[in-house]
Amino acid sequence: WCISTARASASRAGDIIGLSLDPPQRALVLAVDEKPSIQALERAQGWIRLPNGKALTGFSHCYTRHGTTTLFAALDVATGQVKTGHYHRRRRREFLDFMNEIVADYPEREVHVVLDNLNTHKPKQDRWGKRHPKVHFHYTPTYASWLNQVECWFSILSRRALQHASFTSPQQLRQAIDRFVAAYNQTAAPFE
Repeated sequence: WCISTARASASRAGDIIGLSLDPPQRALVLAVDEKPSIQALERAQGWIRLPNGKALTGFSHCYTRHGTTTLFAALDVATGQVKTGHYHRRRRREFLDFMNEIVADYPEREVHVVLDNLNTHKPKQDRWGKRHPKVHFHYTPTYASWLNQVECWFSILSRRALQHASFTSPQQLRQAIDRFVAAYNQTAAPFE
Protein backbone atom coordinates (compact mmCIF):
# COMPACT_ATOMS: atom_id res chain seq x y z
CA TRP A 1 0.00 0.00 0.00
CA CYS A 2 1.16 3.48 -0.72
CA ILE A 3 1.19 5.91 2.17
CA SER A 4 0.68 9.57 1.47
CA THR A 5 3.04 12.03 3.11
CA ALA A 6 0.61 14.94 2.68
CA ARG A 7 -0.32 16.69 5.94
CA ALA A 8 -4.06 16.21 5.50
CA SER A 9 -3.92 12.50 4.57
CA ALA A 10 -4.46 11.16 8.11
CA SER A 11 -7.40 13.47 8.80
CA ARG A 12 -8.95 12.66 5.39
CA ALA A 13 -8.57 8.92 6.01
CA GLY A 14 -10.08 9.35 9.48
CA ASP A 15 -12.97 11.33 8.03
CA ILE A 16 -13.79 8.59 5.50
CA ILE A 17 -13.40 5.76 8.00
CA GLY A 18 -15.60 7.69 10.44
CA LEU A 19 -18.32 8.09 7.81
CA SER A 20 -18.34 4.32 7.32
CA LEU A 21 -18.28 3.35 11.00
CA ASP A 22 -20.43 6.13 12.44
CA PRO A 23 -22.39 7.96 9.71
CA PRO A 24 -24.30 11.15 10.53
CA GLN A 25 -27.86 10.40 11.66
CA ARG A 26 -30.40 10.13 8.81
CA ALA A 27 -27.68 10.93 6.28
CA LEU A 28 -26.83 8.83 3.26
CA VAL A 29 -23.16 7.89 2.79
CA LEU A 30 -22.22 6.93 -0.77
CA ALA A 31 -18.93 5.73 -2.21
CA VAL A 32 -18.83 7.06 -5.79
CA ASP A 33 -16.41 6.54 -8.65
CA GLU A 34 -16.30 5.66 -12.31
CA LYS A 35 -14.86 2.76 -14.27
CA PRO A 36 -13.93 4.28 -17.65
CA SER A 37 -13.50 2.59 -21.00
CA ILE A 38 -14.90 -0.85 -20.23
CA GLN A 39 -14.36 -2.68 -23.50
CA ALA A 40 -17.05 -4.66 -25.28
CA LEU A 41 -14.87 -7.53 -26.46
CA GLU A 42 -16.21 -10.32 -28.62
CA ARG A 43 -14.02 -13.25 -27.69
CA ALA A 44 -13.24 -16.10 -30.05
CA GLN A 45 -14.65 -19.29 -28.59
CA GLY A 46 -15.68 -22.74 -29.63
CA TRP A 47 -13.68 -25.80 -30.56
CA ILE A 48 -9.90 -25.63 -30.64
CA ARG A 49 -8.02 -28.38 -32.50
CA LEU A 50 -4.81 -29.47 -30.74
CA PRO A 51 -1.71 -30.64 -32.66
CA ASN A 52 -2.35 -34.25 -31.56
CA GLY A 53 -5.75 -34.21 -33.30
CA LYS A 54 -7.89 -33.90 -30.17
CA ALA A 55 -10.37 -31.04 -29.88
CA LEU A 56 -11.17 -28.95 -26.82
CA THR A 57 -13.87 -26.42 -26.24
CA GLY A 58 -12.79 -23.12 -24.76
CA PHE A 59 -11.66 -19.58 -25.44
CA SER A 60 -8.88 -18.34 -27.65
CA HIS A 61 -6.87 -15.21 -26.92
CA CYS A 62 -8.29 -13.55 -30.04
CA TYR A 63 -11.05 -10.98 -29.76
CA THR A 64 -12.78 -8.21 -31.68
CA ARG A 65 -13.30 -4.78 -30.11
CA HIS A 66 -16.78 -3.28 -30.41
CA GLY A 67 -16.41 -0.04 -28.45
CA THR A 68 -16.46 0.99 -24.82
CA THR A 69 -18.70 2.27 -22.08
CA THR A 70 -17.98 4.26 -18.92
CA LEU A 71 -19.73 3.15 -15.76
CA PHE A 72 -20.44 5.48 -12.85
CA ALA A 73 -21.40 3.75 -9.60
CA ALA A 74 -22.61 4.83 -6.17
CA LEU A 75 -22.40 2.28 -3.37
CA ASP A 76 -24.61 2.90 -0.32
CA VAL A 77 -22.14 2.20 2.49
CA ALA A 78 -24.92 1.26 4.98
CA THR A 79 -26.79 -1.23 2.78
CA GLY A 80 -24.34 -2.30 0.07
CA GLN A 81 -26.89 -1.37 -2.63
CA VAL A 82 -25.42 0.01 -5.86
CA LYS A 83 -26.81 2.55 -8.31
CA THR A 84 -25.12 2.85 -11.69
CA GLY A 85 -25.17 5.06 -14.75
CA HIS A 86 -23.75 4.40 -18.22
CA TYR A 87 -22.03 7.12 -20.23
CA HIS A 88 -19.96 7.39 -23.38
CA ARG A 89 -17.31 9.58 -21.75
CA ARG A 90 -15.83 10.46 -18.36
CA ARG A 91 -15.97 14.22 -17.91
CA ARG A 92 -17.29 16.66 -15.32
CA ARG A 93 -20.55 16.84 -17.30
CA GLU A 94 -21.19 13.09 -16.98
CA PHE A 95 -20.18 13.09 -13.31
CA LEU A 96 -22.64 15.90 -12.53
CA ASP A 97 -25.39 14.19 -14.52
CA PHE A 98 -24.90 11.07 -12.41
CA MET A 99 -24.84 13.13 -9.20
CA ASN A 100 -28.07 14.88 -10.27
CA GLU A 101 -29.73 11.44 -10.51
CA ILE A 102 -28.49 10.59 -7.01
CA VAL A 103 -29.73 13.88 -5.55
CA ALA A 104 -33.11 13.45 -7.28
CA ASP A 105 -33.50 10.02 -5.63
CA TYR A 106 -32.90 11.51 -2.15
CA PRO A 107 -34.22 15.10 -2.29
CA GLU A 108 -34.76 15.52 1.46
CA ARG A 109 -31.67 13.70 2.76
CA GLU A 110 -28.21 14.93 3.54
CA VAL A 111 -25.78 13.03 1.28
CA HIS A 112 -22.10 12.43 2.05
CA VAL A 113 -20.10 11.31 -0.99
CA VAL A 114 -16.68 9.64 -0.80
CA LEU A 115 -14.63 10.39 -3.93
CA ASP A 116 -11.07 10.17 -5.17
CA ASN A 117 -9.12 13.25 -6.26
CA LEU A 118 -9.86 13.05 -9.99
CA ASN A 119 -10.03 16.49 -11.62
CA THR A 120 -13.64 15.92 -12.74
CA HIS A 121 -14.61 15.59 -9.06
CA LYS A 122 -12.84 18.80 -7.97
CA PRO A 123 -13.57 21.83 -10.14
CA LYS A 124 -11.92 25.20 -9.60
CA GLN A 125 -15.32 26.84 -9.11
CA ASP A 126 -17.98 24.51 -7.76
CA ARG A 127 -21.30 26.06 -8.81
CA TRP A 128 -22.99 22.64 -8.59
CA GLY A 129 -21.97 22.23 -4.95
CA LYS A 130 -23.36 25.66 -4.07
CA ARG A 131 -26.74 24.67 -5.57
CA HIS A 132 -26.78 21.43 -3.53
CA PRO A 133 -25.95 22.37 0.08
CA LYS A 134 -27.10 18.96 1.41
CA VAL A 135 -24.37 17.17 -0.58
CA HIS A 136 -20.95 16.97 1.06
CA PHE A 137 -17.89 15.64 -0.79
CA HIS A 138 -15.17 13.79 1.13
CA TYR A 139 -11.97 13.11 -0.82
CA THR A 140 -9.68 10.15 -0.24
CA PRO A 141 -6.05 10.96 0.53
CA THR A 142 -3.55 10.73 -2.32
CA TYR A 143 -2.63 7.08 -3.03
CA ALA A 144 -5.54 5.86 -0.91
CA SER A 145 -8.30 5.18 -3.42
CA TRP A 146 -8.66 1.81 -1.67
CA LEU A 147 -10.51 3.70 1.09
CA ASN A 148 -13.36 4.21 -1.39
CA GLN A 149 -15.57 1.13 -0.95
CA VAL A 150 -16.97 1.30 -4.46
CA GLU A 151 -13.53 0.12 -5.65
CA CYS A 152 -14.24 -3.22 -3.94
CA TRP A 153 -17.53 -3.42 -5.80
CA PHE A 154 -15.83 -2.68 -9.14
CA SER A 155 -13.53 -5.62 -8.44
CA ILE A 156 -16.53 -7.87 -7.79
CA LEU A 157 -18.19 -6.64 -11.00
CA SER A 158 -15.05 -7.32 -13.02
CA ARG A 159 -14.53 -10.84 -11.67
CA ARG A 160 -18.15 -11.98 -11.74
CA ALA A 161 -19.62 -10.27 -14.80
CA LEU A 162 -16.90 -9.02 -17.15
CA GLN A 163 -13.91 -11.33 -16.96
CA HIS A 164 -13.92 -13.80 -19.89
CA ALA A 165 -17.34 -12.55 -21.05
CA SER A 166 -18.04 -11.85 -24.71
CA PHE A 167 -20.02 -8.85 -25.98
CA THR A 168 -20.84 -7.84 -29.54
CA SER A 169 -21.70 -4.21 -28.71
CA PRO A 170 -21.44 -1.63 -25.93
CA GLN A 171 -25.22 -1.91 -25.54
CA GLN A 172 -24.93 -5.65 -24.86
CA LEU A 173 -22.16 -4.90 -22.34
CA ARG A 174 -24.34 -2.31 -20.57
CA GLN A 175 -27.25 -4.78 -20.43
CA ALA A 176 -24.99 -7.41 -18.86
CA ILE A 177 -23.82 -4.90 -16.25
CA ASP A 178 -27.42 -3.88 -15.50
CA ARG A 179 -28.43 -7.54 -15.04
CA PHE A 180 -25.49 -8.05 -12.69
CA VAL A 181 -26.39 -4.93 -10.65
CA ALA A 182 -30.02 -6.05 -10.32
CA ALA A 183 -28.97 -9.51 -9.12
CA TYR A 184 -26.28 -8.08 -6.82
CA ASN A 185 -28.69 -5.62 -5.18
CA GLN A 186 -31.10 -8.43 -4.25
CA THR A 187 -28.58 -9.82 -1.75
CA ALA A 188 -26.42 -6.73 -1.16
CA ALA A 189 -24.88 -6.24 2.25
CA PRO A 190 -22.46 -3.65 3.58
CA PHE A 191 -18.74 -4.40 3.42
CA GLU A 192 -17.00 -5.04 6.73
